[in-house]
Amino acid sequence: MAKQPVDYEALLSSIEASFPMVQILDKDGSIVNKDIMPDLSDDELVELMKRMVWSRVLHDRSMALARQGRLGFYAPTMGQEASQLASHFAFKKQDWFYPGYRDVPQLIQHGLPVSQAFLWSRGHVEGNNYPEDLHAIPPQIIIGAQFIQAMGNAVGQKMAGKEDEVTFTYTGDGGSSQGDVYEGMNFAGRYKAPVIFFIQNNGYAISTPREKQSAAMTLAQKAAAAGIPGIQVDGMDPLAVYAVTKQARDWAVAGNGPVLIETITSRFGPHSTSGDDPTRYREQESFDYWEQRDPLIRFRKFLEDKGLWTKEQEEELIEQTKEEIKQAAKEADQAPKMKISDFLKNMYQEPGQNITEQIEKYEAKESK
Repeated sequence: MAKQPVDYEALLSSIEASFPMVQILDKDGSIVNKDIMPDLSDDELVELMKRMVWSRVLHDRSMALARQGRLGFYAPTMGQEASQLASHFAFKKQDWFYPGYRDVPQLIQHGLPVSQAFLWSRGHVEGNNYPEDLHAIPPQIIIGAQFIQAMGNAVGQKMAGKEDEVTFTYTGDGGSSQGDVYEGMNFAGRYKAPVIFFIQNNGYAISTPREKQSAAMTLAQKAAAAGIPGIQVDGMDPLAVYAVTKQARDWAVAGNGPVLIETITSRFGPHSTSGDDPTRYREQESFDYWEQRDPLIRFRKFLEDKGLWTKEQEEELIEQTKEEIKQAAKEADQAPKMKISDFLKNMYQEPGQNITEQIEKYEAKESK
């Protein structure tokens, strides 16, 4: 029998072996890979923990506000604090951020006032009126479309000769199945655009399990087809996420082009507040497994062992954050109510006669 030209099983196995998961802290907060420990000072480690705790409180209060009818659409973030905040911690103020709808915590940390984030959730136009120095755009609702937008911005950065500036963007494992994601990576790879792509693999695209979306053993390997590096990292390990992201930013700033980072993480709650019930498609064992790997518990143990964190510190921070969010919600409540006439004015730079008549009609009603 003639020898087969290719061993397909060995080929697939070699691809999977090329994308091992990077980890520094295990689930118990112990260092398992000290050789790649990031160079973060004690103050920086504490600041990262503060941001993660802040994000957890923001999630809890946002869920409460949504139940009260004081928010519109909200995508829970509990469980993804390391994936989101530790990655953002590696970027700089001048970097451009292209968020998806679950990336509000990073957007606020990048400079968006909390009250405006709440207005965006409510669909208020002022939620999109960003400060001049905020290098970000409003969250993208179309799944995966932010990858193409981020690519375009990064190409512009390269053409403009920006030397210490990159673009970064996120999608979920479901988003990785969208054509826009590959197209964005492919074009960015061709032109070596300084952009960092994140796929936050939380196991489910709403209720569709990750294994039913793609036969690929990792999502990081999708980078290979675009000719760019792909890395898989423990998304519940803030030190590993930061270290990988920092290296990716350095790589992009040096002119080497984009990087794709797959963070293995989990959202503990529903996909959104729009009727999703994860208990209908996830077993209790799944929740138990991931809750044992909670990034806050893991990082808290690490910091406590170093004498950098206490229960009292955390409780004080939680209360401060609750008050901050309470005031932000009140500020959002005070925003002027939107008017139909304003919708029409915002839609048309030069309204025609029929639109002008409609504006006048609604202004007359609204003035009563």
